[in-house]
Amino acid sequence: ESLNTSFLSPYLESLGPNFSDGANFAVSGAATTPRDQPFSLGVQLRQFLLFRSRSPLLLSRGHANLVGEDGFADALYTIDIGQNDLTAQFRTLPYLQVIGNIPTFIEEIRFAIWSIYHSGGKNFWLHNTGPLGCLPGILVAAGHDASDIDELGCLRSRNDAAREFNRRLQSLCEELRTQMKNATIVYVDVFAIKYNLIANYTIHGFENPSKACYNNGTVCEESSRHVSWDGIHYTEAANSFVASRILSANYSTPPITFNFFCNV
Repeated sequence: ESLNTSFLSPYLESLGPNFSDGANFAVSGAATTPRDQPFSLGVQLRQFLLFRSRSPLLLSRGHANLVGEDGFADALYTIDIGQNDLTAQFRTLPYLQVIGNIPTFIEEIRFAIWSIYHSGGKNFWLHNTGPLGCLPGILVAAGHDASDIDELGCLRSRNDAAREFNRRLQSLCEELRTQMKNATIVYVDVFAIKYNLIANYTIHGFENPSKACYNNGTVCEESSRHVSWDGIHYTEAANSFVASRILSANYSTPPITFNFFCNV
C-alpha cells in the first residue's frame, strides 16, 4: 500500500491474474521442508522457475500482464519463512533437537536464493522470524513450566529457537553477500520489531498482547487495539505497525529502504 501498487496476484490464481507487478508464491502454512503442507519452499521454488521460463516467452507472443527478462533481472525477491518449521518441530521434539534441525531449514533457504540468483535475480529481501514464544496460540497450546516464562510472559524456549534460526539466517546473508557478484541482500530484523511491540504495547496503543482478538467464535470489539488476531496471526493494526518499521530501514542490514528497489 505504501508503494501505491496493487497486491501481487497469487501464482495459482486461476481467474484473470495480473503478474505485471510480480507474483506471490506464498502459501498458508508453508515451511522450508516438506511435512503436512504440500507447498514447501522447494515446491514454491519450482513454481517460480517454471514461471520464470514461460513468462518472457508468452509475453513475446503477445500475452499481457506478465514479466519480461528485464523485469526478472530488476525484481525484488522477498522471502519470509521459518516460523512454521519451528512451530511444527516443537509439537513432537524437545528443544535441543529443534535447535539441531535449524541448519536444515537454512540450507533450504540457501538453495532457493542461489537458484533464483542463477536464474538472473540479484535483489533479495529476507525477513527473520518473529518471537514465537509470545504468540497467544503458542502460549495456550504448549506445555511449559514457570522457568520457561520470561519477563514479558513469553516462552523462552520458543523465542530462543527463533533467535538461533535468525542468527543462522543473518550469517547466511553475510556469507552470500561475499559470494554473489552484483547482488543486494537485505536482512530485516522482524523479531526485534515485534518484540518491541509486545514489550511496549501500551506505548504503541495496544492492549494485552497475550490475548487474541478472535477466540472460540467471538470477535473482540476493538481489533485495532489487539496485537494478535487469532493467537497466531497479527491484527491489521499490528501488521501496520510492523510494516512501518520494516519500511523505515532502521531494522535492515544493510539499511536500504524498500523504495530503493523501485528505482533499480
